[in-house]
Amino acid sequence: MTTRLLLLMLTLTGGLLMMTGPVRAEQNTAIYLAADSALENTERNVRDQDNATLTPEDQKETEGDIKITAAIRQAVVKNESLSVNAQNIKIITRNGVVTLRGPVESEAENMKLQDIARQMPGVMQVNNQLEIKAP
Repeated sequence: MTTRLLLLMLTLTGGLLMMTGPVRAEQNTAIYLAADSALENTERNVRDQDNATLTPEDQKETEGDIKITAAIRQAVVKNESLSVNAQNIKIITRNGVVTLRGPVESEAENMKLQDIARQMPGVMQVNNQLEIKAP
């Protein structure tokens, strides 16, 4: 790319950025409203930062643990009776111990997910930390 073409592209990009202008106050309103939303999960995220709670980053890299997690995930996603929330739970396997975390719609979903995990070959224990969503 020639220097002249690069300079032209930078000039045009800078012009476009200038045309968008500063963020208006009414555009920031959505950020403040989100704090009151049921989707807001800052407290849960802070809880996960203290290293006392397993997160997907804690997944062991052993072949057996990876296979267990993959098998559970496949069974969960294939189960059409589960809600989208249930199909997206966190599944963490460490030395055959499976931890299930995340929101589910009901106690029935909670138990179904726990049963799916327990039935997988190689699972030694299931640590059920699923949370039933408030109505």
